[in-house]
Amino acid sequence: MKQLSEYSVAELQRVIVIREKIDSLQSQLTSIIGNDTQDGDGESVAPAPGKRKLSAAHRRKLIKALAKARRIRWAKAKAAGTAKAPKQRRMSAAGRAAIAAAAKARWARFRAAKA
Repeated sequence: MKQLSEYSVAELQRVIVIREKIDSLQSQLTSIIGNDTQDGDGESVAPAPGKRKLSAAHRRKLIKALAKARRIRWAKAKAAGTAKAPKQRRMSAAGRAAIAAAAKARWARFRAAKA
């Protein structure tokens, strides 16, 4: 970038004209949108950062507190005595044979009706 003294008078006047156009357009945009993104000096105000960062010590403290709360919740759930699932029932060999026989009879009727 050139030093200010290296610019010609015509270039400096052109820079001033462009800067005035920018300021004019900026004020028009602000009046339309109504969003004041500048402070009183005309300087742009930086937007607030989006995400906060936790220090490592605070993160450890937070994790310990969450773990303690989780243990307390589980202790309450266990103390309430959650109902156990009923034991799975098994089919007897005779019951299984009866179902197999019924299925064979059904297929036999189907094949007889088809033929």
